[in-house]
Amino acid sequence: MKILFYAAKTYDQKSFDGVLPRFPGIEIEYIEEELGPRTALMAENVDAVCAFVSADVGAATLDVLAQRGVRTILMRCAGYNNVDTQKAKELGIAVKIVPGYSPEAVAELAIALALAANRRLYKAYNKVRENDFSLKNLRGVNLFGKTAGIVGTGKIGAAMSRICRGFGMKVIAYDVYENPSLKDFVEYVSLDELLGRSDLISLHCPLLDSTYHMIDIEAIKKMKDGVIFVNTSRGALVKTDDLIEGIRLGKFLGVGLDVYEEETGNVFNDRSDEIMEHSVTARLLSFPNVIITSHQGFYTMEALEAIAETTLQNMMDAAKGERTGNDVA
Repeated sequence: MKILFYAAKTYDQKSFDGVLPRFPGIEIEYIEEELGPRTALMAENVDAVCAFVSADVGAATLDVLAQRGVRTILMRCAGYNNVDTQKAKELGIAVKIVPGYSPEAVAELAIALALAANRRLYKAYNKVRENDFSLKNLRGVNLFGKTAGIVGTGKIGAAMSRICRGFGMKVIAYDVYENPSLKDFVEYVSLDELLGRSDLISLHCPLLDSTYHMIDIEAIKKMKDGVIFVNTSRGALVKTDDLIEGIRLGKFLGVGLDVYEEETGNVFNDRSDEIMEHSVTARLLSFPNVIITSHQGFYTMEALEAIAETTLQNMMDAAKGERTGNDVA
């Protein structure tokens, strides 16, 4: 069984090669190119392709893969909104994901972003490096005793809820499906109530038609003044122009983003020599209370190993024709 591994980074190869001996019969070819309609032509004499959330797995790409005889797409991530799952079903291509590689990895980054935005750690670090030990513009607030609003209480949202509880915060949550494991300390409320009561709001829900741009200017206006806002889930959950408007209105104490709508061209790429004068990224970074990271929620040793192991197990299941809870097409 041969897998063509798109957009391979050094850490991908290291983590996948580390678990590969546990899966005899699987061979992996790593390439740097991202999966899309043109690069799909490279998938010759392979049983599956492996792609990330930044790939273009739309109808055009799927048509090419089907013509090449590819019958399995292994997404090494939880998100699959970049995959035309209906087209995949029509073509008989199985699509498998990694739904829960390490919830704590993402949740820990979410709280790190909240803390960094709150206490302006990025500004403090740069000031001290320049021998400026003043405290100007570094004041934050205590999280202890405040209210954390968790939007989405699946595995990652649940992990974030427990972290916030450990900080001594009151935790409220909104989800279509309530998580029974959290009922002893989480109060479920409507989204509007969560927006109005929370001092910290953290998004942990999937990107669906129903959640697309769920945070727009109307939602932002319902939030408390001085709220800390964090998104480590999906960029398109937030209408970026409205977020920028909210920042300009002084709505937020701090904003921490590991994902945002314009990230596709930036993720994992070094663009330090480029000028992005019309970029949403540049506009966001122009604000002193915003911190952005490069989609690194998954980037821990434990998470990478779990991603590799689950992805290769998905390949084994696909070879046997077995469908599991990891199938989305």
